[in-house]
Amino acid sequence: MHFVYVLQSMKDKNLYIGCTNNLKQRIEVHNKKGSLSTKNKTPWRLIYFEGYISKVDAFNREKSLKLHAQGLRRLKERLRNTFLA
Repeated sequence: MHFVYVLQSMKDKNLYIGCTNNLKQRIEVHNKKGSLSTKNKTPWRLIYFEGYISKVDAFNREKSLKLHAQGLRRLKERLRNTFLA
């Protein structure tokens, strides 16, 4: 199983979108400052994930959320009560 996930920094409320086949381990890596792109904004909290059987489908969805503002905007609309104020 492959996961597309959205993390929110509890430090500055920024979002991070990623893809992995081991969600629990990947979040631990982010929070232990093991990822260059997220190490300065720890701690992170998981606010959303989607599961895919196909690795290609998961990476396509990640790319869509990162590159197309409309997809991320729609996700934010669905999760408006989830984000930190």
